[in-house]
Amino acid sequence: MLATASVLFVCVKNGGKSQMAAGLMRVATADTVEVHSAGTRPGSEINALSAESLIEVGIDITDERPKPLDPDLIRRVDVVVTLGSEARVDVGPGVRLENWNIEEPSLRGVDGIERMRLIRDEIATRVDDLATRLLDE
Repeated sequence: MLATASVLFVCVKNGGKSQMAAGLMRVATADTVEVHSAGTRPGSEINALSAESLIEVGIDITDERPKPLDPDLIRRVDVVVTLGSEARVDVGPGVRLENWNIEEPSLRGVDGIERMRLIRDEIATRVDDLATRLLDE
């Protein structure tokens, strides 16, 4: 299918939240939106608990690898979404920038896979909203 819109999800390491958002968006839009993810300071691997929380809902990101930001890609996509307050991206004219400050469950004492499930669910809600907006444009 021809992509009607494009989005780039960005977090610092590109091993957790941005990869989760990308995986969720691919499913939410049935691959009709061009989806990318990257990190401002990419790590070396996908966060195992992030991947596990997505596998629970039928999404496998275990073959993904953290990637650095690509300035050409930033200029080419329709929307750049930063996840968290640490990732900063300069976008050019015509590129919409959104920041999703994801609640951190560990601040309430929630850790491990339960923490990732809560993060996954919050990202999924935001992805569904963005997918609706992108597909309606």
